[in-house]
Amino acid sequence: MQVTGTSGRPAPLPRSARYYRVRKVLQPWFYNSALIFICVLMLLPVLGTLNISFRRQVDVQRKPPVLFPCDTPERSFDIRACRFVLEGYERIIGPKPNPNALFGVELAGRMISTYLPNTLLYALGASVIVTTLAGMAGYAFSRYHFRLRRTLMVAILAITGIPLLTNLIALYQMGVTLRKAFPGYEERIFLIFVYVGFFLPFSIWIVKSFFDTIPRELEEASFIDGCTPFESLWRIVTPLATPGLASAFLLSFVGVWNEFIAGYLLVSKNTLKTAMFGLYDFIGQFVIGYQVLAAACILIALPVVILFLFTRQVFFRAMVEGALKG
Repeated sequence: MQVTGTSGRPAPLPRSARYYRVRKVLQPWFYNSALIFICVLMLLPVLGTLNISFRRQVDVQRKPPVLFPCDTPERSFDIRACRFVLEGYERIIGPKPNPNALFGVELAGRMISTYLPNTLLYALGASVIVTTLAGMAGYAFSRYHFRLRRTLMVAILAITGIPLLTNLIALYQMGVTLRKAFPGYEERIFLIFVYVGFFLPFSIWIVKSFFDTIPRELEEASFIDGCTPFESLWRIVTPLATPGLASAFLLSFVGVWNEFIAGYLLVSKNTLKTAMFGLYDFIGQFVIGYQVLAAACILIALPVVILFLFTRQVFFRAMVEGALKG
């Protein structure tokens, strides 16, 4: 009900009420503007890399540089004169006509034919193994109380603080020893298990926190209905812990995908190296071909971006539930 004065007109609001009303109107605008500014600021390097990847080498090397290669002798910007090309992508993909290939074109570039498939193999293999082992270990730590359980959990957490770089010398020596001892030694399997050992401890903690939020009464009810412990785990607990398992998979996948130093040192054959080594290789081949490097960066980042676009709901749900319940 509106307060009126002696003259019948609405009485002025107190100062605190006016302040609250102004704050209520301006606060959403302030927060949204701040978020938009932060997002634009974070996207600027990505947009800059994308812009460079579509330029010609002549436009990349121009001095002074221009933001968009759309200038003419008469005008500083003319959208009809923009010179965006696929030169960088063509040098990476290396399309060649081949009647026996699909669509009559063969992608001969090493980034597409060698480095990206290798990275996909390492990331998928390590992430699947990490998710499986983290699920079993997290369930055991969550449901069973045994001696030295807390000590073991603290030890696993402490392992996550050891950087991979610290163990690389020992791992390199181990790889050299295995290569000499076993003629059929497979470097890819060794590298996958190195990634598993590095990303497994933190994943166990993530998955355990989700198992802790699942009531034990659900499992007890399934036992009454005739389920075995394994059937209860598979049919009742695992679907409820899917966000945690998915987050462990995604974090492991992205970590392996972006890793460079282990894939560079522990694999001796260039045909088995990762996409990050391919990017390093392009730096050695094309010292001033920045459009090639930018195109390689976009191609390397694209699979991860696509993966997060399709799994963003599960990932965000995992982060929210972990924050609220963990």
